[in-house]
Amino acid sequence: MRLLRLSLAVRRPQLASMRERLSLGTRWSSTQSNSQRPLGYAVAGAVVGGLITASAVSYGLFQSPAAETAPKWKDKDFKQTAVDEIRSILGNDAVSVDSHDLDEHGYSEWSTSNTDVRPVAIVRPNSTEEVSSIAKICTKYKVPMVPYGAGSSVEGNFSSPYSGVCLDLSGMNNIVAFHPEDMDVVVQAGVNWTNLNDEIKHSGLFLPLDPSPTALVGGMIATNCSGTNAMRYGTMKDYVVNLTVVLADGSVIKTRHRPRKTSAGYNLTGLFTGSEGTLGIITEATLKLAIIPESFSVAIATFSTVKEAADAAFKMMRRGVPLAALELMDDVQMKVINKSGGAGGRMWEERPTLFLKFSGSEKGVEDNIRLAQEITKSNGCHAFESANTEDQMQSLWSARKQALWANLAVRPEGTQIWSTDVAVPLSRMAELIEISKERASKLGLYNSVLGHVGDGNFHQVVMYNPDVEKQRKAVSDCVDSMMVSALEMEGTVSGEHGIGLGKKHCLQKELGPATIGVMRALKETLDPHWLLNPGKVFDK
Repeated sequence: MRLLRLSLAVRRPQLASMRERLSLGTRWSSTQSNSQRPLGYAVAGAVVGGLITASAVSYGLFQSPAAETAPKWKDKDFKQTAVDEIRSILGNDAVSVDSHDLDEHGYSEWSTSNTDVRPVAIVRPNSTEEVSSIAKICTKYKVPMVPYGAGSSVEGNFSSPYSGVCLDLSGMNNIVAFHPEDMDVVVQAGVNWTNLNDEIKHSGLFLPLDPSPTALVGGMIATNCSGTNAMRYGTMKDYVVNLTVVLADGSVIKTRHRPRKTSAGYNLTGLFTGSEGTLGIITEATLKLAIIPESFSVAIATFSTVKEAADAAFKMMRRGVPLAALELMDDVQMKVINKSGGAGGRMWEERPTLFLKFSGSEKGVEDNIRLAQEITKSNGCHAFESANTEDQMQSLWSARKQALWANLAVRPEGTQIWSTDVAVPLSRMAELIEISKERASKLGLYNSVLGHVGDGNFHQVVMYNPDVEKQRKAVSDCVDSMMVSALEMEGTVSGEHGIGLGKKHCLQKELGPATIGVMRALKETLDPHWLLNPGKVFDK
């Protein structure tokens, strides 16, 4: 990963077509389609239409979706023509049609939401300008575009129901500019967050998110990811200062300048954050950084039941214990850790376990550990253990970091893992975890709960045989019930992984037709041909 200093100017000619579409001063004839009208017209129409529809139709969360009207894209010959044209600009090395490569970029074992469709080609750009050129060609030939980062998403965010060009942005891995005096950094979309922290740690600064260690910045922003440190530091949206985005027609925009705050214009940075590549392709970002704390420590607390552990977590938050992270793994997950060989050079007590991370001054960390121990002990804690050395800290936290890998390690051949997350208000978290555990236990299948209980977000993991229809349906119904319960508690069906393919059927119920109508209007305006990651979030 190289440290570069580049100046990326927005190209005025490229923006002309977008300005023309968005200009509210332009006169529009009554014969123009909705996708050609300015955004204000489209939003108003979508909202009114959505409200009328809502008054006439009862929307159930899991009713069969209406038949999707696929956008009119070009056939395979036109797609091949587009690929050939891209190859002529980027060179042979930047374009792959290798079958293994196509499979890798169209399917993920992390996700239950995959399709049998594969990209027509994998394209590996190195710059915003190259992404812009690709987008212009794909728009010219009406070929779908799917951005790809590390491939670690769990909701089918990159597995496309429509064949097109997959843009692998992992080669765009440069640190463009580092401003330690401003506590920010400008990076390309393909930068890995752990590599970034290694590069800048000498400055005493870091990006405090803690998602999958393989995650790349572009995908982290596109899904508004979270991680174990979200309790103290927030989620990805809290660290995105500005974005450089390539729109469907190849136009390049920068969402804002570099100050820590602004009230100038619409929050376009927030619009593209969490949009899953459906509104534009993120190629560059300015990220806010945090100061590396003086001292860290880790502790674990075991309990007899998941509810006791979740209640203890809530009480620590209500007492104001300044934790950096507060994670939960149930007894089943702890058994899996041991079955896979243990973690951190030890075997673990097979009970529901809270993992606590502390940071701050040395004395502050010591005081907070004592307070956390006092609260957990008064809430049924079976055993409390804290780290005194760096090695002990790494050992105690290792079980939480290896949870997903442990599940994969013990998974029998022919089975699949269904992993999904929800988030609810903090006061309802213990209740929902208990309900979800009870439902899943009736399946007769391996299931466990783990998650970021410090911010009301948890994952349920179920292992099943996808070839046994009865099992698949039972697991699907169980997961759906968890999401219904989350919504009844004023929660969300996706705390940190986006909607992708896997949760499209839930979004209508969570947000309602009027809100979806506004989102659809934005999509229609920014991507009138539905070329950007089509089939995700909602259908055309």
